[in-house]
Amino acid sequence: MLKSGDVVVADFADVKPQAEGMETFFLVLDTEGTKVLATPITSKASAKLSLRIAATITKDDVQPIDIGCEGFVQLDRIISLNQNTCRRAGSLKNDKLDKILRLFTRYAASIYFNNFHKPRERKNIPAAGKLIDEDDLFNAIDASLDMWLTAGRFAQAFESKFSEKIGAKHCALVNSGSSANLLALSALTSRKLGEKRLKPGDEVITVAAAFPTTITPIVQNNLVPVFVDIELGTYNFNPELLEKAVSKKTRAIFIAHTLGNPFDVEKAKGVAAAHNLWFVEDNCDALGSEYNGKYTGTFGDLATFSFYPAHHITMGEGGAVITADPRLYDIVSSMRDWGRDCWCPPGRDNTCGKRFEWKLGSLPEGYDHKYIYSHLGYNLKVTDFQAAIGLSQLAKLDKFVKKRQDNFRLLYSGFKRMGLDEYFILPRWLPKSDPAWFGFSLTVNERAQFHRKELIEFLEKKGIGTRLLFAGNILRQPAFTDTALRFRVIGELENTDRVCRDNFWIGVWPGISNKDIEYILEVFESFLNGQKTVRGRTA
Repeated sequence: MLKSGDVVVADFADVKPQAEGMETFFLVLDTEGTKVLATPITSKASAKLSLRIAATITKDDVQPIDIGCEGFVQLDRIISLNQNTCRRAGSLKNDKLDKILRLFTRYAASIYFNNFHKPRERKNIPAAGKLIDEDDLFNAIDASLDMWLTAGRFAQAFESKFSEKIGAKHCALVNSGSSANLLALSALTSRKLGEKRLKPGDEVITVAAAFPTTITPIVQNNLVPVFVDIELGTYNFNPELLEKAVSKKTRAIFIAHTLGNPFDVEKAKGVAAAHNLWFVEDNCDALGSEYNGKYTGTFGDLATFSFYPAHHITMGEGGAVITADPRLYDIVSSMRDWGRDCWCPPGRDNTCGKRFEWKLGSLPEGYDHKYIYSHLGYNLKVTDFQAAIGLSQLAKLDKFVKKRQDNFRLLYSGFKRMGLDEYFILPRWLPKSDPAWFGFSLTVNERAQFHRKELIEFLEKKGIGTRLLFAGNILRQPAFTDTALRFRVIGELENTDRVCRDNFWIGVWPGISNKDIEYILEVFESFLNGQKTVRGRTA
């Protein structure tokens, strides 16, 4: 009986009329009963040969090698043969068969993608979204064919490539940006850090105009968030207040680069250095942003990233923690992997060479190192399917960032050109920063004769997606007002409240076209002129 990977010689009478001009050898892809699904092995490449659907076979790929089978397999030339009229001449080696069947799957996936996932004209303009292509789908399928399921070769490849791209020494891939934040703060509580570890009651400086899971890990680790106000325009911390926030209990700074707009890194680093504080960057919304020619996320002791679909690249759900400190990397990795003391990756044992020779805690000597826990940790690993998509997306990061920046410039210049800036505080950025913008943030001018709610409802009806600046002022959220949580506030948080009341943002993600930008500007102009319709689209 024939099987997948067999190389056969077929009776040409069985395959007429296709057989005319066909070569002697065929590669069996599948069998069912007496039927064989096969593809010819041609002696020379077709003029239309595509690496997407073709593979080279050399004599070294076939057993036995002396049958003289060499050529090309083109997977868009599939025929059905009768097994009884086929003579087995040899078979492909497993590694070559694996590559060809993966290529066949890729070919089928390409057909599917072009029919069901090819970008189509949208009726609305979301504030955020993802751009996926065939390569993302192919990588996901490639990972699924491994059937490894948990973190594996794609996760390792992503960690390596991401570190190389960002300029980080160590990268720990996790299942979300929120998990990355939790791990970064939790790692600083490790007893392995000695007297510098964060202890219950220690203070962490941050802002209230933030995404909740920047604040949550502070509270969850029994630390005290200290909130400073922000500046309008940048929506980052007010540099003048950072030093004032430091007390005898202050041990860390943990702040995000808001909407991809780098905060004053020099100020944050300076205050951290002057007071021996940990400095953690929440870079979840700022992948690709630069400050003074260096990527944000590479300035702090630790930094976090998110790969949610709305972010600069995606793997569906995913995140990462990076650091230059091998000690912190080991702690983050331990807490990510249940708190294990063992550092073996999934599926591997005894990389230390002394798995049953450890004596830690008050455990019996020789206790299996895979089951020794030096921290109270979690399981926050990513799956290899996610990492595979992320690896494909990472290759497109520069293109995505450029499109975000182009869209931002078109909106900014359009607001200026059309005089719309009279009604809003437009985004502002620092001279040393080069933002990879997450969104185009607008604060309604106090002199305006309309409220934010009126405008965003109008925009949404016109198909333009809007978002608020995350929690606005998190101290006004039920999680704080309905719970007795410890925190400290520097000043009145006047601008934070202003953002909570008057700010929103619209999208700049790469799926927004120049035509979309023109429409967005027209809709804003229409609202401000009191018109009911806009050229090109209606309410």
